[in-house]
Amino acid sequence: MEKKTFYITTPIYYPSDKLHIGHCYTTVAADALARFKRLAGYEVFFLTGTDEHGQKIERRALAAGKEPKEFVDEIVAWIKNLWKLLDISYDDFIRTTEKRHMQAVQKIFQKFYEQGDIYKAKYEGWYCTPCEAFWTERQLVEGNCPDCGRPVELVAEESYFFKMSKYVDRLVEHIETHPEFIQPVARKNEMINNFIKPGLEDLCVSRTTFKWGIPVPFDPDHVIYVWLDALSNYITALGYMSEDDSLLKTFWPANVQLIGKEIVRFHTIYWPIFLMALGLELPEKVFGHGWLLLDDGKMSKSKGNVVDPIVLIDRYGSDAIRYFLLREISFGADGHFSEEALVQRLNFDLANDLGNLLNRTLAMLKKYFDGRIPERGEAGPEDEELLQEAAMLPQKLEALMDELQLSGALAELWKFIGRANKYIEETAPWALKKAGKESRLQTVMYNLLESIRFISVLLSPFMPKTPIRIWQQLGIANYPELHTWESLKTFGGLPAGISTQPGEVLFPRLELTAEGGPVRQATKKDKPQTTKQPQKAKEKQTEGLISIDEFARVDLRVAEIKEAEKVQGADRLLKLIVALGEEQRQVVAGIAQHYQPDELIGKRVIFVANLKPAKLRGIVSEGMLLAASDDEGNLTLVTTEAPIKTGSKVK
Repeated sequence: MEKKTFYITTPIYYPSDKLHIGHCYTTVAADALARFKRLAGYEVFFLTGTDEHGQKIERRALAAGKEPKEFVDEIVAWIKNLWKLLDISYDDFIRTTEKRHMQAVQKIFQKFYEQGDIYKAKYEGWYCTPCEAFWTERQLVEGNCPDCGRPVELVAEESYFFKMSKYVDRLVEHIETHPEFIQPVARKNEMINNFIKPGLEDLCVSRTTFKWGIPVPFDPDHVIYVWLDALSNYITALGYMSEDDSLLKTFWPANVQLIGKEIVRFHTIYWPIFLMALGLELPEKVFGHGWLLLDDGKMSKSKGNVVDPIVLIDRYGSDAIRYFLLREISFGADGHFSEEALVQRLNFDLANDLGNLLNRTLAMLKKYFDGRIPERGEAGPEDEELLQEAAMLPQKLEALMDELQLSGALAELWKFIGRANKYIEETAPWALKKAGKESRLQTVMYNLLESIRFISVLLSPFMPKTPIRIWQQLGIANYPELHTWESLKTFGGLPAGISTQPGEVLFPRLELTAEGGPVRQATKKDKPQTTKQPQKAKEKQTEGLISIDEFARVDLRVAEIKEAEKVQGADRLLKLIVALGEEQRQVVAGIAQHYQPDELIGKRVIFVANLKPAKLRGIVSEGMLLAASDDEGNLTLVTTEAPIKTGSKVK
């Protein structure tokens, strides 16, 4: 059987400054795709790196009082450390200052020149140094760069030009016959309508007004244009124009090249034309994703609105950051980042859904089977849907990942997590135990544990650390054969008799302080262990108690539920309208796995009426319902024993 290969690249980053959380988006997405393909049995090559030449670097280094190489070395070390913290599993990290790259780029330039694709002339036009991009007069927006909005410079110098017009018809034909080449479709239309149809001018591919670049081999007063230099990394990293091009023969053409939408022009016009001139195949797919935005627009150092990824990783953990980036944003569209949205996503998806499923299951297993995985016993009607969904889950995720629908793949995985949580309510293990239905209880607990194993394996490309922690708690950390794609072909691979090892809560719930930093809500295990000190009896008796005045601050009232509906995309949430006398309030409650919307209408519940409003999944919640829950996952709303007027105060 022929070995399946997969080559994925990210743009190589300009080390003119440290990266912000928006920069991490592309590389985390590429890493998830690379890991998923490895899991599915592909031989993968994942490339990233740094683009270290150009006028912008030279100017920044001069301003810092450093040589350009010294300047970039420090920042490259910081970037590599960031990728390590985010568990980026690249196969190669290429720097454009490396000898292997520089020599190959000079050979590429020489080849272009010898075959008549390059000629010398004088360039006069507009240049954006921050973007390292040439622009015509008609492309400027109010005299500024159309990409970054900053001022451009009028440049006049002797340069070498690449004959873009020689290849433009071939490029258009390729785009038309390969609809998957430029994605999303909006990016393709933009390239055709804004750049190709108006007329593609020949490209200036050398500069003489600065020195920090790769010298033109036959004219050392010129340095090679930074985009010709940088784009070539995708093939020089594979050994193109070197003595060993075995990687090129194995992996080229690239399957996916992920980029931000601001550099689509370079990757879908310049890059394919360069490849045509070299006689190489074009990448199968170039995907230009959207930006990660803050409330005041695109993240940018110049705007001062960046978010330091290392601070976020230290605060929440790398898996939590990876999950938010991959789940929150529909790949291809712009997405929004806020710490509030991050905490909400972590609380609902990771703490409530995934964490709760693992904790509840292991707690029941400890109680009913002394923590040992049981044999499967009697089957039941509730099993069929769960097992069918588990069997289809790997293929569903694979299809979505092939379409680069990373958020959709995670949503599908979370649907199954919700299905497993629902299975607990449907089968009610506590009731089976009470009724003495031991054989049926064995099956239910086994199915839950095996479902968690399925979830953990499929989660591993997105959150590499979390599955390891799950495997440790399931007692299968030393069973690598249970962590594979092959192990998902049959539901039932989990061996009976293994002792589980319940550990710390995977994702404790978080809340934001007034200052914006997160505070982990305390669990029983979080309580500090203190040495007993002699205390007065009265102090012991009142420790932890509140006064009647403190209790009186909580405004508890009787409310009637008037409307109820599910919150789209949130398995655990219901949006309710409740009446407190003549006043009506909207509240979001995490009770969807315990109550259907229609069975709530008319219920009279106890309502916290003076809670500060909060946003959950973008929906304002103006209060809270009181509910009771036990260790086995049962939950019931606190209701009134007899009808009483809504709005009545609870005393």
